[in-house]
Amino acid sequence: MRQVETGRFAAAAAASANMPLRRHAALTIERGSTFCFMKLSVIIITKNEAGNIQACLDSVRFANQWIIVDSGSTDGTVEIARAAGTIVIETTDWPGFGPQKNRALAAAQGDWVLSLDADERIPEALRDEILATIDAAGHSSYALPRLSSFCGHFIRHAGWHPDYIVRLFRRDAAHFSDDLVHERVIVRQGPTGRLRTPIVHYSYPDDDAYLRKLEQYSTLGAKQAFAAGKRSGLGKAVAHACSAFIRSYVFKRGFLDGRAGIMVAISTAESTYHKYFKLMLLTEAEASKNDAR
Repeated sequence: MRQVETGRFAAAAAASANMPLRRHAALTIERGSTFCFMKLSVIIITKNEAGNIQACLDSVRFANQWIIVDSGSTDGTVEIARAAGTIVIETTDWPGFGPQKNRALAAAQGDWVLSLDADERIPEALRDEILATIDAAGHSSYALPRLSSFCGHFIRHAGWHPDYIVRLFRRDAAHFSDDLVHERVIVRQGPTGRLRTPIVHYSYPDDDAYLRKLEQYSTLGAKQAFAAGKRSGLGKAVAHACSAFIRSYVFKRGFLDGRAGIMVAISTAESTYHKYFKLMLLTEAEASKNDAR
């Protein structure tokens, strides 16, 4: 991250430290004759999430601090978040999912961090499990399962569930990878534990949302693959798409989700095809440039 950006987000973190923090009884730990209030920060990155952000924030009211890094929303996301008591940091560039989440992490003040997407919710059972987990502090990081929906159908197979992903960790124990898309949490300290209750993920509420994400993720995925030295052709794009469908519908037992399982398998194949098709176009553009020299 550029030095000017580091200073900017450090300043945001310092400003957030002066804001009042909520205290929850489950976060009180007695140590000898003193009490230590452990703090939980929730971090979210957003762009035009007005339809999601209020419900997301409502589901994490048990936390001490809420931080959003927003990359140019024009639909009222920022105003909704600030009205809910959230620290909002606005950016004008888009460095990718991993770097953007590291910006949010840099502003967090809690001993523990819970990373969420705006289309995710924390149910009450998971809230209680998170608070109990922070109290016990058996590990420095935890992977949480997710239950995701596709156009109104919750998917329990097809590789979508339980879909464990590291989302809860001690602030000083982990950071995000620098990947443009499909970023991951890199844990620096100890093994990762697992929680039982899933995050509820409203990933694709309708076809419009699916098509928007298809365009965004396939483009970023192609660019990331190209930067990593991968190349593609039309045959490879078709082969990867067919393989993705078979893996989702057959080997990951998507057929057990009925009609919704077929939809998910087709969407998985389609997104895979578009990623490798766009990688093919990048490959051809590179070859044309080399031929012109």
